[in-house]
Amino acid sequence: MSLVRSVATVGGYTGISRVLGFLRDILIANVVGASPVADAFFAAFRLPNLFRRLFAEGAFNAAFVPLFARRLEQEGEAAARRFAEQALSMLITGLLVFSAAAMAGMPWFIYVIGSGFSQDPEKLALAVELSRITFPYLLFMGVVALLSGVLNSLYRFAAAAAAPILLNILFILALVVVLPFTGAPGYLMAWTVCLAGAAQMIFLAVAAARAGMALRLPRPRLTPGVRRLLVLLVPGVLSAGALQINIFVGSSIASWQEGAFSYLYYADRVYQLPLGLIGIAIGIVLLPDMARKLRGGAEAAAMQSLNRGLEFALLLTLPATLALLVIPGAIVGGLFQHGAFGPDDAAATAAALAAFAGGLPAYVLVKILQPAFYAREDTVTPFRFSVVSVVANIVLSLLLFLTLAHVGIALATALAAWLNTLLLVVSLRRRGFWALDDRFRRRLPRIAAAAVVMALVLWGLQTLLAGWLGGGFSERVLALVVLVAAGLAVYAAAAFALGAVSRSELRAALRRRPKGGETAD
Repeated sequence: MSLVRSVATVGGYTGISRVLGFLRDILIANVVGASPVADAFFAAFRLPNLFRRLFAEGAFNAAFVPLFARRLEQEGEAAARRFAEQALSMLITGLLVFSAAAMAGMPWFIYVIGSGFSQDPEKLALAVELSRITFPYLLFMGVVALLSGVLNSLYRFAAAAAAPILLNILFILALVVVLPFTGAPGYLMAWTVCLAGAAQMIFLAVAAARAGMALRLPRPRLTPGVRRLLVLLVPGVLSAGALQINIFVGSSIASWQEGAFSYLYYADRVYQLPLGLIGIAIGIVLLPDMARKLRGGAEAAAMQSLNRGLEFALLLTLPATLALLVIPGAIVGGLFQHGAFGPDDAAATAAALAAFAGGLPAYVLVKILQPAFYAREDTVTPFRFSVVSVVANIVLSLLLFLTLAHVGIALATALAAWLNTLLLVVSLRRRGFWALDDRFRRRLPRIAAAAVVMALVLWGLQTLLAGWLGGGFSERVLALVVLVAAGLAVYAAAAFALGAVSRSELRAALRRRPKGGETAD
């Protein structure tokens, strides 16, 4: 399996999804802006999304993939399929019970995620109603997470990476085609979330069947394999979702400031693009790759995969970080400032984006370093570090919110992510699970230098385009396109000129090299 090629597959489909997601969010901003309806919907969407990332995607995949990969490598596909079916049965049972309890007690969940909503009874009531509509999304996405883990372990990354595209397509259709006839954008968007979850589940069930992994649904039983899965799952809930918990905590605090919930949401959507394209994509590919190599006794190969993953991540993350720090106003203005989303909203969102951006390398590194533990069936160590990170984030959010308002919450999230990263790095090095190789040592300063060159060019170009950036929506969009294109071109040229990346190595990494049963579809 080619790491770069597989990451390119995941990142490519993720990129399509994120671009469509931006179009979706532009439409949402145009329709509801940063209004009470927007706050209520974002709260309703964030609640099942939080549990999805904690239970279904983050923690579940961290526990499931290494166990599934072990059976795949040591016992064959039949044993792996039986384990997946047992896990699916327990997952659906658990999520049905949890979802029923959550929907019954929904007002209390809203108090937790948006305590400030209690100051506005109408917004609180709307958030409760919309949350009850969106919450079944969690059940559908739990099944999606398991099917994605199965396909990724077979080195079939395309279908799982493409599935989120359905959510954004359905959203765009709902807002453009359906909304003019129905009105009530909050309710329409909530029902679209639920429908999109069902569509993704069906799409991946078909993909798994085509890959020879059509799963039945046996009676739920606590088999030894399921018990081991639960043992790994419990600590993995927090360790795999520390960033989401930190955002959740920040959102709850931000709900006391009018519009802040929406400002943080829009800023979060922007920095989630490089995080999804780079950190999450590499983490998705790295976990099954390292797990299968470790099960085969190839420790050195597993460490090399980790080094290449980190090198590739920083090659893409450092320029993205500096771009978000240098031109946050141009990015937010070009994407969202239109219709109900005014200049003051754009300025507040840009400030939050710059604060979030300071932690982007840490968000990415955490997604790549944690699989080094998960692949060894160790979810406890990342769990401990995540506890420290979450506690630090809560304290910092409360302190910084008093002086910096919603920007302090974004800054606290970034600082907590860096703390988590530092703890992971120290632990991996002490245990001998990771060490920088010579190639990484040579490339890192060159990557940083190329990113600085790009940042300087963006800073100067932004000054030259000040007239466009202060003009109408079409002018701001054009200025953003020019800035992005120039940044990409300058960074690529600088990276090749300084030796941050080699053309021959890049061509070799992207070349398809099927091996045995490995398929990078």
